[in-house]
Amino acid sequence: MKRPLLMALIALGCASLSALQGCAVVVAGAAAGAVVATDRRSSAVQLDDQTIELKGSARLREQLPASAKVDLTSFNHKVLLTGYVGDEAAKAEVERVMRAVPGVTRMYNEIIVGNPASNTQYVDDAYISTKVKARLLERSQQLYANHIKVVTEAGSVYLLGLVRPDEADIAADVASGTSGVKRVVKLFEYIN
Repeated sequence: MKRPLLMALIALGCASLSALQGCAVVVAGAAAGAVVATDRRSSAVQLDDQTIELKGSARLREQLPASAKVDLTSFNHKVLLTGYVGDEAAKAEVERVMRAVPGVTRMYNEIIVGNPASNTQYVDDAYISTKVKARLLERSQQLYANHIKVVTEAGSVYLLGLVRPDEADIAADVASGTSGVKRVVKLFEYIN
C-alpha cells in the first residue's frame, strides 16, 4: 500500500516540476522579449551580432592555441576583442581570423599580450561588470541600462551601445565611480 502512494507522490512531484520548468521558460522568454524590444538595434542586427559571436568564437577555437584566452563581444556589427595571448603574432592572428567573419564592420583589439589572468581576476572582472550594470539600473530615469553593454577585462571597463552623448557621459561616470575599475573605455555609437 505504501508503494502506490509513494509512486503517486513522485508522479505528482514530477508533474509539478514540469509545470514550474514550463513557467520558468515562459518567464525567461518574456524577459528576453522585453530586452529585445527595448534594444536600439533592430532584431536583425541583434541576431547578426549573436551570429558574429558564435562564428567568431568557433573559428578562434579552431585556429588558436589552447593557451590563448580570447573573448569577443559584438555590438552593432562592431567587435571588441579582449583576453590574453602569448605574443604579438597571436594577437594579429586573432584579428585576421575575426576580419574574415561575415558582418564585422569594425574591430577593437584590446587583447593583452602576456600570461592569462588568474581565476581570481576573472571573478573580479565579472563582479565589476555586475556592479557597473547594477549602478546603471539605478540611473533608470536618465538611461536604459540595457542600451549599454559592459565588458570588463583586467579592471578595464569597455562600454558599448547606441546612445545619446548625455547617456554616454552618465554611463562613463557611473563606471569610473565603481570600485575596482582601473580604466573606462567608451566604444559607443552616438545617436541623436
